[in-house]
Amino acid sequence: MQFLKTVLDFIVTLGVLVLVHELGHFLAAKLCGMRVDRFSIGFPPRAFGWKFGETDYCVSWLPIGGYVKIAGMVDESMDVEFLDRPAEQWEFRAKPIWQRTLVLSAGVIMNLLLALVIFWGITFYSGKTLRETTEVGYVAAESPAAQEGLKAGDTIVSVNGTPVSAWEPMLDALYAGAAQGKLVLTVHRSPADTALAFSPEVLRDPTRAGTGIVPAGTEIVVGPPEPGKPAEKLGLKAQDVLVSINGTPIRDLQKVLQIVRQNAGKEITVDWRRGTESMSGRAVPTQDGHIGIPIGENYTGPRTHVDYTVLEALPAGAHYMVYVTVSFAGQMWQLVTGKVSFVESVGGPIKIAQLASQSMDLGLLTYLSFMALLSINLAIINILPFPALDGGHIAFLVYEAVFRREVPLGVKLGLQKVGIVVLLALMAFLIINDSVHFHF
Repeated sequence: MQFLKTVLDFIVTLGVLVLVHELGHFLAAKLCGMRVDRFSIGFPPRAFGWKFGETDYCVSWLPIGGYVKIAGMVDESMDVEFLDRPAEQWEFRAKPIWQRTLVLSAGVIMNLLLALVIFWGITFYSGKTLRETTEVGYVAAESPAAQEGLKAGDTIVSVNGTPVSAWEPMLDALYAGAAQGKLVLTVHRSPADTALAFSPEVLRDPTRAGTGIVPAGTEIVVGPPEPGKPAEKLGLKAQDVLVSINGTPIRDLQKVLQIVRQNAGKEITVDWRRGTESMSGRAVPTQDGHIGIPIGENYTGPRTHVDYTVLEALPAGAHYMVYVTVSFAGQMWQLVTGKVSFVESVGGPIKIAQLASQSMDLGLLTYLSFMALLSINLAIINILPFPALDGGHIAFLVYEAVFRREVPLGVKLGLQKVGIVVLLALMAFLIINDSVHFHF
C-alpha cells in the first residue's frame, strides 16, 4: 500500500506541475494566434483524449512530462514536413521572434507563478513563526557544519556581516550566502566572538541533510504510527518525543533515519518521553529500514508569530520565492562547476516520489510547499540553454536575432537529437542513482 501511495503521490504532483507548465505554452501560443495541434499530459504513445476544434487534448502513457505541439515549430517530434510549403500565418515560424520567445518561456513563467501563488497563500493562511534564537542546539557529526568547526552551544551573531537575531532570517542568510559562494559566520563562543569561514557545500542538498544544525530547544517528535508496523508494536504514539536509539541521543531527523536504516532487520532499543513519563522498548526495523512512523521537529523555545493581510502576504511570498530561486540557481551552478558531488546532490523520479509522499504525510501546507519548490526547480532546469529544453529553443532564437538568420535545419535537428539522447541517458542515470541511494 505504501508503494502504491508513493506512486500515486508522484503522479499527482508531477501531473499538476506538467499541466501548469504546458498550459503556459498553450495559452501563450493561443494569445499569439498560433495553432496548437496537440496538448498532452505524458509522453507518447497516446492513451486517450478528445479533440476540440483544432487541438487534440490527450493523456499519454509515459507519465514523466508533457508537451504542446505547435504548428510550424521544429521540436522534439522531428516533424519537418511543413517546411516544404510556405508558412501559414497561424504557424510558429511565421511569428516575430518576440512572440516565439514568449511562447517558449511561458511554461517557465507559469511554474514560477504557481510557486508565487502557493507561497502567497501559505504566508497569508499561516503567517510566519520566527524562532527567537540563533543558538545552535545540535550539530550533526558527519555534516560539513561540524567539519568547519561549528559546535553545539555556539550562538550565530551574523552571516556575511549581516546581524541575525532569529533562526529563520539566519537560515535565509545562510542559503543566500551559499548560493553566492560566500559564507562567513560570526559566532559567540565564550568568552569572545569567533569568525568561521564555511564552504558553500554546507548547504549542498537541503532536501536530504539540511544545514546539519538545529536550534537549541528542538525535540524530535513522532506522528501516528502505521498499523501493524514496528513503531505501533513498540507502543509509540503521536506526539511522543524521541530521546535516544541504541543509546545514541536523538537531536535531528537525519540521525533517526540513519540509525534505523543501518539496523534494518536488527533489533534496536528506543527511548522516548510521553509528557513527563520516560518510556523504553525494543523493535526490529523492516528489511528496507523503516519502522513505520513519521517524524518531525518541535521547537520548544521562545517564538514570535507574524500575521499578514492578503496584500502584505504577496511581497512576503514573492521575497521567499526569489530567495528559493536564487538558492536553486546557485546550487545548480555549483553542480556545473564541480564544487559539489553530482551523484550525492541530485535526485530523480524515485527521490521526488519519496519526498512528495513524505511531504503529503506531514500535511497539506507542507505538501504545497514541496510542490512550489519542485515547480521552481522545474523552471530553472527548463530554462537552461540545452537542446530539447525550452532554454535550448530560446537559444536558437537568440542566434536568429543576432545573426539575422535561422540556425540551419540540419544543425538544429542534430542538436535536438543529441539533446534528447543526453536527457534520456541522464534520466536513466538518475533512476539508477536513486535506486542505489533511496528506496520506497
